[in-house]
Amino acid sequence: MAFTAADVKKLREMTNVGMMDCKKALTASDGDMDKAVEWLREKGLAAAAKKSGRIAAEGAVKAVVKDGIGAIVEINSETDFAADSDKFKAFITDIADVVATDAPADLAALMACKYPGTDHSIEETIPEKVLVIGENLKIRRFARFDTGISVPYVHMGGRIGVLVNLEVEGIAPEAVTELGKDIAMQAAAMNPKFFDKSEVSQEALDEEKKIQLTLMANDPKMASKPEKVLEGIVTGKMNKFYEENCLMQQAFVKENKISVEKHVAEVAKQLGGKITVTKFVRYEKGEGIEKKQDDFAAEVAAAAGLK
Repeated sequence: MAFTAADVKKLREMTNVGMMDCKKALTASDGDMDKAVEWLREKGLAAAAKKSGRIAAEGAVKAVVKDGIGAIVEINSETDFAADSDKFKAFITDIADVVATDAPADLAALMACKYPGTDHSIEETIPEKVLVIGENLKIRRFARFDTGISVPYVHMGGRIGVLVNLEVEGIAPEAVTELGKDIAMQAAAMNPKFFDKSEVSQEALDEEKKIQLTLMANDPKMASKPEKVLEGIVTGKMNKFYEENCLMQQAFVKENKISVEKHVAEVAKQLGGKITVTKFVRYEKGEGIEKKQDDFAAEVAAAAGLK
């Protein structure tokens, strides 16, 4: 698989590794981006590489709670100017309300729901909104929590949205709102890959162990140690993996001496009841969507017959 200079640039942005090393990684992995990231990690060059695609699309995320029902939705537009308009903000608020009220099972069902204040479906209304807002619009994804207590959080005007869900016993719902917001802010800032260590797949664990073993094999001080010793060291390192990638095991941002799960337990004890964080959803606008990169200079050169 061939790769381009744009691929090298993208890998550098994903890993913060130098251009030449990124080129070597892509060469060694035959242009496969994920394998290139793994190659860099195995060489110890990308200690915390992220495999998520570059965020490129515009739009916004909206998280709301309506009549006790939590809803979060992402809608994409062509530019951030459109997303900042009052008309776009009204549109995404309406869609979030429909998700909360009508409980659509999927995007197709959502598109078939009636748009608020009209006799038309959302699908029939979108062309009108495109004309009014002046850009193409796409409802990309949504989630809905209809049990427990949901707490929404929207960061930077819709760049990131988080919806956290909690179950409580012996505690007034309003007493856990601050806790829910703190956890939502944690998820927004730290972008955990998993909710809890129990949800980490065996495949993800095997990949991480493989990377750690390869790193030690390439370290002269570690390479001579017996395989069983290395396996034991890797097992110990997995706790660090959980702390970095699992929301409930992460250090609580407001008090980094304890984990999120321990902070939740402490708050529950103070309030005299039981609190269970059950799930969360974190959306970042345009996450994983590639945006067309226009090269104006190249277009002019091509038009002039210079390229």
